[in-house]
Amino acid sequence: MVKLIKYVNGIDMSKDKFDACLMSVDVELNYKVIAQRQFSNNTTGFKELLQWMKKHCVQKIPLHILMEASGVYHEKLAIWLTEKKQQVMVVLPNKARKYMQALGLKSKNDKIDAQGLALMCAQHKFDLWQPIAKFYYELRLLTRHYQSTQEAKTMFFNQHHALSHSGYSSKEVCKQLEKTITIFEKQIKENKQHIINHINTNSEVQRKVNQICQIKGVDILTVATILAETNGFELFKNQGQLVSYAGYDVIENQSGNHTGKTRISKRGNGRIRRILHMPAFNVVRFKQTDFVNLYQRIYNKTKIKMKAYVAVQKKLLIVMYTLWKKDQTFKNSYNKKLTSGNEEHRALFPFFTEGEITTDNKIVVPPYSSTTQDGLRYNVSHEALLPLPQT
Repeated sequence: MVKLIKYVNGIDMSKDKFDACLMSVDVELNYKVIAQRQFSNNTTGFKELLQWMKKHCVQKIPLHILMEASGVYHEKLAIWLTEKKQQVMVVLPNKARKYMQALGLKSKNDKIDAQGLALMCAQHKFDLWQPIAKFYYELRLLTRHYQSTQEAKTMFFNQHHALSHSGYSSKEVCKQLEKTITIFEKQIKENKQHIINHINTNSEVQRKVNQICQIKGVDILTVATILAETNGFELFKNQGQLVSYAGYDVIENQSGNHTGKTRISKRGNGRIRRILHMPAFNVVRFKQTDFVNLYQRIYNKTKIKMKAYVAVQKKLLIVMYTLWKKDQTFKNSYNKKLTSGNEEHRALFPFFTEGEITTDNKIVVPPYSSTTQDGLRYNVSHEALLPLPQT
């Protein structure tokens, strides 16, 4: 009998129910479906699922559970299983869909999706899912509600503006729109105060937020949104992961003689990029030298203002992450004339460790990308953007 090395359980979630497919994996990487069943998406169904897995997983070997992130419908089960000391992994829907397509599956239903997730879990290694802390979960609810309220107000404001300048108008409709806008403005003000009050309930978070807000042009709402979307930066082990999560990672498009545009991926949390849009304008307008010099450098090379502002957004995010992790206050102390990309790194972030930079001013390869924010490769960017002074 071939020895088994682990069990895997693929779970396809929906609002009222979920399908589970339990597989065994042996040392020769053969996969066998042990059982399949449908459960209710409630506490009763969760208990039945746990008993069902214990019944079929007779050997004392690891059990890995992989489920698809289906909006918010997977959260209760994922939290419940984590509290029961189960190894839970969560995969994004687009990754699961691409994997099913790679398998050549033409049909699609809940049973087939559960089998595909189980096979995906058997063939690949995933990081364990960690539930967001309650404090940051509540903060995320507040910040997202603030955003949706702001967007609703903008929609009604645009309707009122269009009606006011149309060929024929209606006083009754205008009055109702004005009342609605007033209501939303009041809610926006109240929501922001709720966010501030929630942050003040945690003295450590309050202190760190105040330290980051020393960046002139960055409001408490900006920091609160980023903390809410990143679980207080607990999801990330380094800057590269954070940049990728926010969609600021630079991607190349080159093959053979074809050279396409180099741009940011935008495959990440759009709420982070949205909330950093205005602060990037502010720090440049308020002449925060750490960011003004970066903006000017990118703009002089590309002549594209928005590209330079996106670079400032990315830098802002990294600065916030570093200040949070190092528990330091921002200081606008950049006044040294730079001569290389490595010196810029040290001047902007003096509290970084020097593990990735040599002490003899040699250019080193970035750890997660061969392309710089301005679109040039690392071995030419510093020469084109930061020419050495003539002696």
